[in-house]
Amino acid sequence: MGPKNPVNEIPVYMFMGFLESGKTTFANETLIDRGFTEGEPTLLLVCEEGIEEYDEEYLKSQNIFLEYIDENKLNTEYLLDLQDKYKPTRVMIEYNGTWKMDKLFSIRVPKGWTVVQVITFVDASTFDVYVANMKSMMMEQLSTADMIIFNRCDENTKRAEYRRSIKAVNRRAQVIFENKDGLAEVDDGELDLPYDINQPVIELLDDDYGIFYIDACDNPDKYVGKTIKFKAMVHKPKEYKINEFVPGRFAMTCCADDIAFIGFKCYFDAAKHLTDRQWVMVTGEIEKEFYPEFEGDGPVIRAKKVEPAKPAEEELVYFN
Repeated sequence: MGPKNPVNEIPVYMFMGFLESGKTTFANETLIDRGFTEGEPTLLLVCEEGIEEYDEEYLKSQNIFLEYIDENKLNTEYLLDLQDKYKPTRVMIEYNGTWKMDKLFSIRVPKGWTVVQVITFVDASTFDVYVANMKSMMMEQLSTADMIIFNRCDENTKRAEYRRSIKAVNRRAQVIFENKDGLAEVDDGELDLPYDINQPVIELLDDDYGIFYIDACDNPDKYVGKTIKFKAMVHKPKEYKINEFVPGRFAMTCCADDIAFIGFKCYFDAAKHLTDRQWVMVTGEIEKEFYPEFEGDGPVIRAKKVEPAKPAEEELVYFN
């Protein structure tokens, strides 16, 4: 007998966000207005009913099958039944923002189901309130997203602050801001830098580290080959090799459940002599390397010199 045919991949698209965050509106526009499914059999799982509704009959005419599902039905057996019933070639899940992510990721899904994109929707007008009162839930939705869409933005939306805070806890996410008319605002990721990137050595002041981290995450090619000098705290992850460590800073973000440590991997021959939480002055050249956890390239530092240093006057980095 020859080898068995591999199971066809069934892409799964997840829409996250709290009630009235814009999940259904986006799904309607994507499914109907943009013809995303191209007539292929598609299963649309909706885990909560909002104000915005679906036209179930029209969806069916487009080969899109709508199923409302409560938390008790979110199990392997029910998903297998839906797979057998509709035989979809793609799945879209409008997830309930109050359910734990583990509820979905811990169960066995039908063969071939593969999550290819997670989009989190945020109502910009209520974001601060949710962060203050439901911080852990917000953090879970933001840290797992591939794309984060802030909608209902106006002139008071703290775009730069939100974007920097999210990048501190989720480097790979694309962040998009939409105004109240639903028009996306182009965000080219360019920041006003408080340092001169064209100097022979880019010397960061203590307060500049947060801006550098965000900009280097977004635009690593801009920094490759540059020499940088900055003050940082030593972190030595257990899985790192003897010549590797992370010089970084603790950052206060608007959406993290607690303070986040941010930094890039650094190669240094004498790293074994460094200790955790030791303050150092690092001088090194920036290179680029593939990061599996972020599914892309990111900056790394090849240190030329690492010297003991006095602690920064303000231990925390702020993004606002």
